Order: sequence, then C-alpha cells, then structure tokens
Amino acid sequence: MCLGQIGNLLPHVALSANLAQHLMPAWGMSAAEGGLLASGYAFGYMLAVPVLTTLTDRIDARLVLLCGSIVSGLATIAFGLFAVGFWSGVVIWSLAGLGFAGAYMPGLKALTDRLPAGNTSRAVTLYTSSFSLGVGLSFLVAQLVAEHWGWRAAFVVTGIGPAVMAVVCLAMEERRSEHKPGRLLNFKPVFANREALGYIFGYGAHCFELYGVRTWLVGFWAYVTAHQGAPSWMSPVVVSVVFAVISMPASILGNEAALKFGRHRAITAVMIASASVAVLIGLNVAAPAWVVALLLLAYGLTVPADSGALTAGMSAAATREHRGATLALHSTVGFGLSAAGAWGTGVALDVAGGPQSAAGWMLVFIVLAGGIAMGPLALLWSRAGETKSAIAAK
Repeated sequence: MCLGQIGNLLPHVALSANLAQHLMPAWGMSAAEGGLLASGYAFGYMLAVPVLTTLTDRIDARLVLLCGSIVSGLATIAFGLFAVGFWSGVVIWSLAGLGFAGAYMPGLKALTDRLPAGNTSRAVTLYTSSFSLGVGLSFLVAQLVAEHWGWRAAFVVTGIGPAVMAVVCLAMEERRSEHKPGRLLNFKPVFANREALGYIFGYGAHCFELYGVRTWLVGFWAYVTAHQGAPSWMSPVVVSVVFAVISMPASILGNEAALKFGRHRAITAVMIASASVAVLIGLNVAAPAWVVALLLLAYGLTVPADSGALTAGMSAAATREHRGATLALHSTVGFGLSAAGAWGTGVALDVAGGPQSAAGWMLVFIVLAGGIAMGPLALLWSRAGETKSAIAAK
C-alpha cells in the first residue's frame, strides 16, 4: 500500500514544481492566479472526498481506490496534453484532485480494514508518512523531466505513477463491508465526536501550512538563488526533494513522540515550533543562502511532524461504523484548507510585492505561521470538551 501510494503521489506536486518557473510566465499569471491554479487540485479533492470516502462504509474501499487512481493518472496526463491557460488548467487539475480524493483516504480505509484488531497507530503513520516520500519523488521527477523535455512532458510522465496503485488494488483480496450504514453523507455522528473533531481541525491547520509551503517552495528557492547566490548544487530540485523526503522520518518520529508523551502535548509542541520557524524564515528571507537553507531544513522537519499523529489520533477516535465518514470529514477539512493555503499565500505574495520581493516572501511565511498556530487552539477546544464530559460523567 505504501508503494502504491508513492505511485499515486507522483503527480501530486507536478504543478507546484513547475508553477513559478514555467506556468506563470507561459500563461502570464499573477501569484494569486498561480496559487488559485494550484488550489484547484485541493478544491477538486474537497468536493469529491465526502462522497467517495463515506462510500467506503458501504462498499469495499479497494474499488474506490482503484477508480480514483485511474482518474488521477488520466487527468494528470490530460493536463500535460490539453491545458492551454488558467481556466483549462484549473478544470483539468481539479479533476486530478477529484481522482486523488478516491485514492488517499479510501486507501487508508482499505488498509485499516485489512489490519488485525489492536493498535494500528504505527501502520497508519507509515502509510501517511510515505506521503512525503511520494511528494519528494514527484518534485524530483517533475522538475528533471521539465528541464529536459518541457513542463508538458512532466505531467505526462508523472501521470503514469498511479498505475502502480492500480496493480496493488488488483492484487488485494476482496473484502465486504461489515456494516449497513444509513444515509451516505451522514456526518452527524462525526460532529458529535469532539475528540475526533479536534484532530480534524488540527489537521486542517496542518494542511494549510503544508500545501502553502509546497506550492511556493520551488519559487521561493529560485528567488533565494537569484538574490543570495546559492551554490549550484543547492538547486531548487535538491532543496524541494530534501524538504519533502525528510518529512517521512519526521512524521514517524512525531507519532512516536505522541505515543510516548501524549498525543495532544506532542502535536501542540510541534505546531508551535513550526510556527516559530516559519516566522524566522520570513524575517530572514534576505539572509545568506546557507542560513535560509538551514531554516528550511528545520521547517522540513516541523511541518510534517504532526501529520501522522493527527491522522492516527483521528482514526483511533473514530467509531468503527462511522470510520469512513470520519475519514471523509478529515480530508474535506484538510484539503479545503489546503486550497486556502495555496491561494492565500499567493495573494499575500502579490500584496507585498510579488515573487521578486523580499517583503512578499516574508508575508508568505507569516501567513503560514498564522495558519498552523490555529492547530493548538483546535486541540485545546477538543480537550475542553473531554474535560466537561468527564465532569458530567462523575
């Protein structure tokens, strides 16, 4: 499943990897338009995931995963072949996000349905943390292919990746649903689960930050290279791949810290640290390239370190009969705020002077810091609810 997910993620940042250097100049887009184009993926995901993930409470998640993987791959290839401007790009890239909505959380459901009873925290964390490895590979392939054969070829090549998950699905044993749920989009039991909601809203803050920085990471480092003279080996390709790949061990270690020190405490500490590092980057965008690189390395560790713990916490808090609906709301909130992160940071970049302005990039990282700072508040809110329930029970 982890290998299949890496294949499914090959298209994931193909657009972000080519946005600032290829698509924005080619189509004459502003940073706000570029951010909105990138957010189309998350928007398509957000619209489809409530139906597709809750559907896994009715049918085998493997079937949803198979169809979603195929749509994601075909739409990515279509972007490379047929996108000719902002509007056609938004429509096709949103379809790719719609396909991924049938791939990521339904994939998690297909996995957890086949795990033995007991603590699934490490298995869930391994699956979610392999997301980062897939994103790193996506950054690498999309940029290298674009450098040699153009950005259109980058989308065509990365669009082949989801075929790996299709093969995994075909090899997976069939499993019938054990439950007979009522209405398809019944989120009432999920909204009644305050513990799960805390993790869901915290995940939304995490996604705002993560998608925002991934959308502009290549463009930001291109700015640093042009203005601070980074060495040739410290290219946007290297920086973006390292930033993504180190997310995998960071996410695993973050979950281990959650198991040892308490989930809420560990996640809150990581989020505060991440907001602090984002502010430091914003205040040092004009510093020497090696200083910015070290700060980005630290940011690459803090941004994903709460991801596995948040998703594992949500999965553990979800009732078994409503797990699909809980996963659906988790993804809807997460990718809805991902879209907001991509577009909001683009607007901030435009407002403060554009991609060639130090003030623009400073505001981008301040916005990211503000977004992740909302996470601890969500966890505090959910814990307050647990305390009230415990007092009422006594």
